[in-house]
Amino acid sequence: MKQEENIAVLNADGSPTGVTCLKSEIHKKGYYHDTAHVWLYNDHAEILLAQRAASKTIYPLLWDVSVAGHVDAGETITQAAIRETKEEIGIEIRENDLDKIGVYDCFQSYTNGIVDNEFHHTFVMKTGLKLSDLKIDKNEVGQVKFVSIPEFRNLLKESDFNGHFIKNNTPYYLEVIEAITHRLH
Repeated sequence: MKQEENIAVLNADGSPTGVTCLKSEIHKKGYYHDTAHVWLYNDHAEILLAQRAASKTIYPLLWDVSVAGHVDAGETITQAAIRETKEEIGIEIRENDLDKIGVYDCFQSYTNGIVDNEFHHTFVMKTGLKLSDLKIDKNEVGQVKFVSIPEFRNLLKESDFNGHFIKNNTPYYLEVIEAITHRLH
């Protein structure tokens, strides 16, 4: 069994506190912490979406970022992005594959008692891979698919009704779409 990660606790402004705690505690106590997000896209202007595994405590079975995970204590954001990409979809990437587009605050509380106070360090990455090249971790990801940018936008517009995406994340998704669109031209 995988040992539980230790996560660095941050201040509300994202600066380090010098304190760490277990991943299971970070959401119970609502501590601020870093995550790494990697959005993959291809030459066909398609973005890789991952469906959250059914076992996830937050938003199971909804579609979201290609790869995401917590940054372990003592690990850089980029190291976390590389590690999570390998763990979740089974591909090896390098630091120079990643193009950082920003850091996005995600501060939300849930009825199950989880308090998410995360800073999403967000990267985009162009890929020539096909879905058959990926080896997904079923504990994290239910399935993956490429969607065109117009399809992504249409699914977002229908978020109130279709149960496809995490509705609260719509502004974030739109910023990611814009960043990728900019890189395609």
